[in-house]
Amino acid sequence: MANSRVIGIIGGSGLYEIGGLANVSWERIDSPFGATSDEFLFGELGGQKLIFLPRHGRGHKIPPSELNFRANIDALKRAGVTEIISLSACGSFKDELDPGTFVIIDQFIDRTFAREKSFFETGMVAHVAFGQPVCSRLGDVLEETCKKINIKSVRGGTYLAMEGPQFSTLAESRLYKEWGCDVIGMTNMPEAKLAREAEMCYATVAMVTDFDCWHPEHDSVSVDSIIKVLLNNAEMGASLIKEVTPKLSKQAILCSQGCHHALDNALITSPDSRDPKVIAKLDAVAGRVL
Repeated sequence: MANSRVIGIIGGSGLYEIGGLANVSWERIDSPFGATSDEFLFGELGGQKLIFLPRHGRGHKIPPSELNFRANIDALKRAGVTEIISLSACGSFKDELDPGTFVIIDQFIDRTFAREKSFFETGMVAHVAFGQPVCSRLGDVLEETCKKINIKSVRGGTYLAMEGPQFSTLAESRLYKEWGCDVIGMTNMPEAKLAREAEMCYATVAMVTDFDCWHPEHDSVSVDSIIKVLLNNAEMGASLIKEVTPKLSKQAILCSQGCHHALDNALITSPDSRDPKVIAKLDAVAGRVL
């Protein structure tokens, strides 16, 4: 656990940089898990250290299934990040969650299938608790800040993570709605799982761009219609980050929800059976317990 707070921001579609930062520099952080989506933007807001990563790379070059989630989270950890706020474009399954609404997610359903979902592997096995997959402490601050700056927001919701890059079929969209899901997106899994393994606080702000294809009174999802909304959402998302950062900087560094000690009871492989090569790759993610 770092002895100083560094806030990590992962920007989704339309949000490729954060303006208004001081002491700004773009830097590449190496990871044993491969290349990150882009360089990291280092800066400060009101004296608070902040690191921003454009999830898809500047210019939106990388599709969801090809994102190197492990490298992104590992490199953020190496850079000293203690908590992550993830901003993501999403579709809505509820009339009341119309385009422009920000949903502060508290649950996920993972329907992705083509992604590396854990830092741990043969030679070092671990199972982290994930019943409560986001940090409610971060959620509290995000909810308070959205209200303060008049962003239409909802606290709590289930995010269905799909593989993509195609949007849902009508049958899939209806099914997920029947399941009780609130929004659908392509990028927050396994991101949230990896953040938990790396012992970092994590929260998702899902920014609604459309109604997916279930809604009988709205056209099927198209890129053109989404872009119009997500550009406005991205602007509001940047404003949210600028307002929430000083609030977080005043809180205790060690998470009261236990995020920074997620691996305390998670390691399964006995010390004499651990693979040194695997352990070496986990020096940042799990160095505290290894």
